[in-house]
Amino acid sequence: MKRKVLESVAPAACFAVLLGMFSLLCAAPSRAQATPSQQRPEALAASDTNDNAAVPTPAPAPAVADQTIASISDAPAAAPRPATGQVGLPPDDSGWHIMVAPYLWLPGVYGTVGARNVDASIHATPGDLLSNFRFGLMGLVDLRYKRIIIPIDMMWVRLADSKALPFPNLEEVSAKMKGGEFILTPKIGYRLLNMDMVKVDALAGFRYWHFSESLKFSPSPEGVNFSASQDWVDPLVGARILGNLSPKIEVSIGGDVGGWGAGSQLDYQVVGLIGYRIKPNVALQVGYRYLDVNYRSGGTIIDVATHGAVLGATITLK
Repeated sequence: MKRKVLESVAPAACFAVLLGMFSLLCAAPSRAQATPSQQRPEALAASDTNDNAAVPTPAPAPAVADQTIASISDAPAAAPRPATGQVGLPPDDSGWHIMVAPYLWLPGVYGTVGARNVDASIHATPGDLLSNFRFGLMGLVDLRYKRIIIPIDMMWVRLADSKALPFPNLEEVSAKMKGGEFILTPKIGYRLLNMDMVKVDALAGFRYWHFSESLKFSPSPEGVNFSASQDWVDPLVGARILGNLSPKIEVSIGGDVGGWGAGSQLDYQVVGLIGYRIKPNVALQVGYRYLDVNYRSGGTIIDVATHGAVLGATITLK
């Protein structure tokens, strides 16, 4: 009976298991800005004794010195050069940069899920998941200071469904399934290559997974209702490439891999996006994301691949 229940509510439950600093050019103080030359003590003494005595006139500065001062004060200030080790960074790269990217992922799910030593194959389309969608938040925050990169991705989704299940010798029984998934992926990295046309980041971090599910029957056969949750953390390494095909069109390709038995047996994803910049600080994006996890612990099996289209936008705040 449990296998039939799992298979009946699989479309609703499946997503519960996926889902320069700059160099400063300081000009030396100009002699033209210095205070007027002070009279020599001898001249002052002579002035005290003889009001009509002429005060010695200071000798004129050499012509070369005058030309040097004029060249510093009259010439336009030179543009600041990138700091050592930051070649290729734009002039405004000395502070923190913040970008936010809300998005909507429309995936399908396939694989195997199991609990209490009972497993079932699942296959759900994006339409199956959307029909049982109840709540969700998805987004990325990307922080950068010079070449230090800190991307933080979050996804929180809740699904629910109710089915009528006929049991022999019993009146019609309804089963209500609720499922939730929360995935948090913070990383930190270093920009290995920083050019106008292409940028390459090396990243490391972890992915925190939380699944929750509950199954209730009405009327309730004894011992059938249950609720459970799973939590684990997978260490990750990854990379991403950012490219500008034109002033308006940009691409992003990235991925990561982890798990290695620390949480799940294997955990990896691949993401590809293409964006169109509608404003200097706003770009619309569309792409594809594939996320796979194989978690097995204490009779719980979550071995699923989640993949599908991504729609979103990037907004540069600073």
